Amino acid sequence: MSGILQGLLASLAAAASGPFLFTWGIGNNGQLGLAGLDGDFQRSSPVQVGELANWAQAASNVNQVACVTTDGTLFTWGSGTSGQLGHNNRINLSSPVQVGALTNWANAAMGVAHTLCVKTNGTLFAWGSNSFGDLGQNNTIRRSSPVQVGALTNWAQATGGYFNCACVKTNGTLFTWGNNNNGQLGHNNIINRSSPVQVGASTNWAQVSARSYFVACVKTDGTLFAWGRSVVGELGQNNTISHSSPVQVGTLTNWAQVSAGGIHIACVTTAGTLFTWGASNQGQLGHNNRINISSPVQVGALTNWAYAAMGNAHSSCVKTNGTLFTWGNNSNGQLGHNNISPRSSPVQVGALTNWAQAALGNTHTACITSSG
Repeated sequence: MSGILQGLLASLAAAASGPFLFTWGIGNNGQLGLAGLDGDFQRSSPVQVGELANWAQAASNVNQVACVTTDGTLFTWGSGTSGQLGHNNRINLSSPVQVGALTNWANAAMGVAHTLCVKTNGTLFAWGSNSFGDLGQNNTIRRSSPVQVGALTNWAQATGGYFNCACVKTNGTLFTWGNNNNGQLGHNNIINRSSPVQVGASTNWAQVSARSYFVACVKTDGTLFAWGRSVVGELGQNNTISHSSPVQVGTLTNWAQVSAGGIHIACVTTAGTLFTWGASNQGQLGHNNRINISSPVQVGALTNWAYAAMGNAHSSCVKTNGTLFTWGNNSNGQLGHNNISPRSSPVQVGALTNWAQAALGNTHTACITSSG
């Protein structure tokens, strides 16, 4: 066999290994990233995005997607009306476009109309809408390309909500800023902040998630806290009382990963169990009904759930065996079941066993496969 042919086969094998990115649901703002493909407007089953095989981490909210690759590049697409795609304009994009030329992006997060991304050097950048100081620049000036948030170099993981942000540092402290009309910043008040302000004095925050008017955060000791608005019990307190500072959710100490949806929350434990609570008007809690729940209830009896991701009114969770399950609203095929039938309990998406991480928007889903 010639060296040229060997090299070609090796390249094909490497390309076939992934990780690949798939999207489905509605693409009315280009959020599926399938420009040039017939049917980009709506897909009810997974479709591969481009030919790249090095996607690492995806983020989504409303009608836009951001994705970091294994080589540290950042791509965005979908709605760009507030500059949230970071391309120095406010144009919608229907296929992934690289943000600048930098190759040290680490993990991205998207708010309703703004984007955050932490770099490998621990710096934090933000761009997009800035109506409430969402970008942390101590002003309300909108930006359509990345601007650094302060000068610190110890940011670890960010999340974006409804015109607000939260970010955990490597030292375990938590900072929030932006819109605070429902106390979602956790500062025991409803004062908007246009630059990062620390939440309390705790130094054991581990992973944070926000989507609309509330925030949830897991600590290193396995406890879970939530705060902000509680219309249907999304704070998990067995009531509908809003809180402007963190309150513990139950007494469990084995929470591992949390994801906030439109007005619901899902959390995976270290035992591989999955719990949900909040709104279930679309069956998004996965309990085979549409009953709102104001405290955590386990989804089924399985113990192999690994990574949950919530959308506005649909939900997903990847299992330890690499299978992907979705449930909830399916009006635009966002569950990936090749139909538009809603589901109130988890249903497997296709037959693949190498799904790794999902990111859900309002009516679309993006999911990265594992390599190999």
